Formats: sequence, structure tokens, C-alpha cells
Amino acid sequence: MKKKIFLTRTLHEFALKELKRKYNLEVHSGKIPIPEKTLRSKIKDIDGLICFPYDKINQETIDIAKNLKVISTYSVGFDHIDIEYAKSKKIRVGYTPEVLTDATADLAFSLMIDVMRRVSEGDRIIRKGEWKIIYGAHDYVGYDLQGKTLGILGLGRIGKTLAKRAKAFDMKLVYHNRNKISKSLEKKLGIKYVSFSELIKSSDIISIHVPHTTETNHLFDMKIFEKMKKTSFLINTSRGKVVKEKDLAKALKKKIIAGAGLDVFEMEPISSKHILSKLENVVLAPHIGSSTKETREKMAQITVKNLNLGINGKKPFFSVGY
Repeated sequence: MKKKIFLTRTLHEFALKELKRKYNLEVHSGKIPIPEKTLRSKIKDIDGLICFPYDKINQETIDIAKNLKVISTYSVGFDHIDIEYAKSKKIRVGYTPEVLTDATADLAFSLMIDVMRRVSEGDRIIRKGEWKIIYGAHDYVGYDLQGKTLGILGLGRIGKTLAKRAKAFDMKLVYHNRNKISKSLEKKLGIKYVSFSELIKSSDIISIHVPHTTETNHLFDMKIFEKMKKTSFLINTSRGKVVKEKDLAKALKKKIIAGAGLDVFEMEPISSKHILSKLENVVLAPHIGSSTKETREKMAQITVKNLNLGINGKKPFFSVGY
């Protein structure tokens, strides 16, 4: 008898084809994200679960799935899964890092250029029919990237890749990380380690690349914004809850900082009524850090591979915990 698999949302056709061939497959096609009640009703007797980063896989949900052997998440983040409890239940957990490194670093850099050169703002001006004159010497000016200090908070795969992009634009690079990288790698990247406080005070742009934890929750609040340069920009492609949005909106509105580029938010999706949607000095993207054709297909391949390994008692290709 084929093992039972449940997907909280559909995947690419090639992935579904492989899963259907190997398993008894059911794919949720209703409301996204899947309602918790629906999820719990579907996983009672499944052997494998493929989920997405907005699906909450907590202790209560895991307890219902008596036969569950593997959780394969279509994401680089895994804070939506109770990893320790899954581990205690001998449930394998797989995720999809590395493959989205370039795509996310590219988006972070895109947001940086966009907000500093006011590209999206200009697009809105034209579409509203508000471009009435050719701009003069002091009109509609942005900021150069060259010579600016980019502070990278969290120098993991994405942070290192962003550093390479920024180096090509002749930017000065500093970073703060839980652990310092080697001197040789610092030299290769052209980047300098600084304290968190120094990064906040000295950076013209701060790009966030840390996971959401109890330590990083609302790490960026008004106290931090007030320590940043008035001409500085904040870029966030990591997790929305690292930034206290009400404080950020106030800092942007009062010009405590110059601008922000965001791909992630505390609660998603956001609407045109959101406090940040009404501000001109912020560029908003709908959580598309990994959203390239090539990256998303690679993520699907790894998600299926992780599931195949975990369901057979083997460690997933990219594994968390057990």
C-alpha cells in the first residue's frame, strides 16, 4: 500500500507527477494558508507532510498525526514548525536553503537601489499623471550607492552574497554576526566586523538577514531607528517580525530615517490600508525573495527529495534537528 502524503498547497507539475507516482497524494486546494482546523483533519493518518512557511505546525498539530515520519517545508525558514517537538517524536524535518541565496540577495539589492534612487516612487508619479515638468537641479533627488556604508546584519549565505553585489558598486561593507568569519574571508569580501551598536550608528544602509527568534523579535524598534543616521535606509528580506512596523512607519513619516525597502511583514499579506502602504519613502514587495522561476523549481525539487528521504527513515538532504 502506498504511503499517504498531504500538501498544504500545490507544487510544480513535475513535482506532483513524482509524488503521485510514489504515494497516495492529497493536495489542499482551498483557502491559503490552510485553516488550522482543516490541516488537523487531514493529517491524522498521513506519513508525510509538505508545508509552506505560513503553515503553523505546532505541538497540537503534530500530536494528531500519529503516523507522521517527515515534514518537508517549501522554505528556507522553519520557525513555523515546532522543531524540538518534532525531533522528540522522531519526525524528520527538511527545508530548502542555499538554492534561494542568489535570488534573495538580488532582491535585497533591488530594494536598496529602488528606494535610494526613488524608482517605484517615480513610477507612481508617472502613472498618476503627476509628472508635469522636467526636474531641475534640486528636484526629485535620490542617493548614490557608491561610497555608502552597507551594514549587513547576519552574514550567512545571503548576507555574503549581498556583500559581493555591493562590492561591485564600490560600497563600504561592515557586518555584525553571532560569530565572526575568518580574516581571510573578511579580506576576500572586503568587509569589516563591527558591534551591533556600531553597525546601527555608522551604516548608510542596513540590510537584515537574521532569523526570527525571541532575541530578534522587534529588534528594530524606535530606540534603534533613533540611533540610525537620518539619511539611512533599512532593507528587510528576512522575517517581518524582526521589525516593529508601527515604529518603522513613525520613523519614516517623521524622517527619523530616510527610507526602507521591505519584502516581509509582521502579518502577511498586507493591503493598501496598511500603515506602510501610505508612505512614499518605502518600497514594498509581496514576499518574493525567492520568487524566480529557476529558484522556485529548485526549491520544489529539494522539497520532494527531502520528503522521499525522510519518509524512508533517512536524513533529508537539508535537515533540521533529527
